[in-house]
Amino acid sequence: MSDAFRVFLGALPEVCPRDARRMVLTADADGRCEVFTWDAATRTTRQVTDRPGGTVHCAVDADAYVWWFDEDADGRGHWWFQPFGGGCRLPGLPGAPAGLARGLAVTADGTVAAALATPDGMTRLLMGRRGRVPHQVLSVFGEGRLGGITPEGDLVALATVSDGDATVTVVTPTGRVVAVLPPPDGPAPAGSPWRAAGARPGGRWWCRGFSPRPGRSELLLVHERADRYQLATWTPRRGLVTHAWCGFDTEITARWYPDTDEVLVRQERHGRSLLHQVSLRARTRRVVATPAGSLLDAAARPGGGLHYLWTDTAHPPVLRATDEVALPTPGPSPQVPGRHTELWTPTPEGAIHTLLSLPRAGGRPDGAAAGAGAVPPPAVFLVHGGPADHDRDAYDATVHSLVASGYAVARVNYRGSTGYGPRWRRAVGAGVGHPQVDDLAAVRADLVRRGLVDNGATALWGVSWGAYLVLLALGTRPGLWQAGVAVKPVADWVTAHRTTTPALRALDVRWFGGTPDEVPERYARSSPLTFAARVTAPLLVVGADKDVKCPPEQIRTYLRALAAAGVAHEQMWLDTGHDGYDGAAHVAVLRRSLTFLRTHLPAPAPTTPSRPPARPGGPRSR
Repeated sequence: MSDAFRVFLGALPEVCPRDARRMVLTADADGRCEVFTWDAATRTTRQVTDRPGGTVHCAVDADAYVWWFDEDADGRGHWWFQPFGGGCRLPGLPGAPAGLARGLAVTADGTVAAALATPDGMTRLLMGRRGRVPHQVLSVFGEGRLGGITPEGDLVALATVSDGDATVTVVTPTGRVVAVLPPPDGPAPAGSPWRAAGARPGGRWWCRGFSPRPGRSELLLVHERADRYQLATWTPRRGLVTHAWCGFDTEITARWYPDTDEVLVRQERHGRSLLHQVSLRARTRRVVATPAGSLLDAAARPGGGLHYLWTDTAHPPVLRATDEVALPTPGPSPQVPGRHTELWTPTPEGAIHTLLSLPRAGGRPDGAAAGAGAVPPPAVFLVHGGPADHDRDAYDATVHSLVASGYAVARVNYRGSTGYGPRWRRAVGAGVGHPQVDDLAAVRADLVRRGLVDNGATALWGVSWGAYLVLLALGTRPGLWQAGVAVKPVADWVTAHRTTTPALRALDVRWFGGTPDEVPERYARSSPLTFAARVTAPLLVVGADKDVKCPPEQIRTYLRALAAAGVAHEQMWLDTGHDGYDGAAHVAVLRRSLTFLRTHLPAPAPTTPSRPPARPGGPRSR
C-alpha cells in the first residue's frame, strides 16, 4: 500500500519510543476507521485491523508491538497486540474484563497499565506484563481515564470525575495511594449546575502524563483558575506546584518533550490554535510558528522535531513535520469552494464569535452588506455539540457540501463554548439551552442586518447536543427558522435522563440542580418536547437505534408529539450507536440532509461542483 491514504481522525500517529520511524495511526479503510502501521524509513504502510465497525484506539510500545482495542457494538472490548511487521495477534491483558477503553500505557520493559470502564459504573485500573493476566490496582466509581505511568512503572495516575469534581489519584502497582490531587484543602467546587460542563471556577485539573525521562517521576497537569489556565507539576518529593507565572487566557492542553524537561502547550483560542514551548525550569515561554488555522494534534519528537496535524476551513487535515522524518500524506485533497471569514456579534452578555463560509455568489466576506440588487444566500447554522466544545477554523465535510451547494454556513461559538476562556464557558445564563438559543438568534439577526444571509431562508443543523439546540430553537423561536436537521438529539429530557448512561444522568442532575422528580419544571422548560407543537419549520430528525447517550425512546416520544400537532417532519434511523467509525452512516445522513434542505430551503445552483470526502475533519458530539 502506498502512503497516499486519508488520515481518518484528528490525531497524530503514535511513535515507537525506541524507533521514531515506526508509527501507528488510524486511517480511512473503505469508509471505516482502521489501524495502520507506517514505516517512515521505507514509506510503506500495513493495515493492521479490518473490523466491520472499525477500530479507533491504538498504540505502539517500545518493542514496536502494535496495540488496538477490539470493541463490540456497545464500545466494550479488550486490548490486543501484534508485532509491527505482522504476525499472530495476542491478547494484551488476558482475563481482563470487557469494558470501554479509557487509556493504555506500556513501559519500555513491557509493563502495561490500562483503564477500563465496566458496565457497573466503575473505572478499573489494571496492571500487568504484556500478554499476561493483569491485576486490579484501583477501582473507582464514575468516569475515569488513565493519566500516565512513569518510565519505571512504579507510579500510575488515574484521572476521575465524580460529582463534577476532577481528581487525579497517584498509586503504586500494589494499589498504595501516594497522592490525591488536588489535596483535600484545595479549592472548593463551585455551586453552579454547569460546573460539570467543564467549569470549576475554584480550580479544575487535567492530568497530562508523567515525564518520559527516567528518574523524574514528574506528573504534568493543567490547572483552571477563575480567568486563566496554568501549568502545574507534582513529584513525590516536592508535591503539587502550580506555575502561576505561566498563564493562558483560553483552554490549553500540554505534553512533555521526550528528551528534555520542556513542555509543548497547544492553546485553543477564538477558533484557532497556537503552540507554545515552555521551560518550567528556566521560566520561559515562546510561541512556535505554525500556519494560521487549527492544530488537531501536536507533539515534540526526539531531537527537537515537531509533528502536528494542521487544517483550516478550506483545507482538510494534513500531517506536517519540522524534522526529516517522513509522515503519511493524505490522498488528493478536495478543492473547498467559497470564501471563509469570521464575525463578532456584540450582545449584552459579550461578543459572540462566528465562523462564516459564503458561496461565491453570496455576500462580501468582509462583513459588509452585499451590493445593491444582490440576493443574499440562504444560510445553514451548523450548531456544535458539547456543550463544552467549540467550532474551529478546521475542515468539515458538512461545511464543504453546503457551501458547494450554494448555502452560506454559520458556525456559532455560543455561550458555554470552549476556546474563549473560563468566563465565557461559564457564562451560560439561566435555563439549560435557552441562552444558547438566544445567541444563535442574535447572530442570525446580525448576519441578516449585514445583508450576508437571506432573512427568509435560514436553517439549523446539529448533532447530539447541537441537535438538541436545533429542536429547542425551532420550538421556542419558530418564526426565525425555515428548516431544521437534528441528528441524534436530546428531545425529551425526562425520558433521556431515565434511559441514558449513569454518567450522563449525573451530569443532568448537576445541570438542572436535581432529578426530574425533584425539579420537574426545569426539565420541562428546557425540553424540546414541551415546545414540539409550536414548531412550524419542516424538520428532519435522525436517530440511532443503539444510542445510549441520546436514546431512541425519547426521540420517538418527540416524533409522536410532532405527528400529533401536525408538524411537517421526516425521520431517519441508523443501526448504530451514538458514536461510530463507519463513514457510510455519515454519508447516508449527509445525503439525506442535503436532499431535505434542497426541498425546503432552495439554494442557488453551485458555481463549482465539488465532492467532499466521506468524513468531516473532526467529530461533532455531545
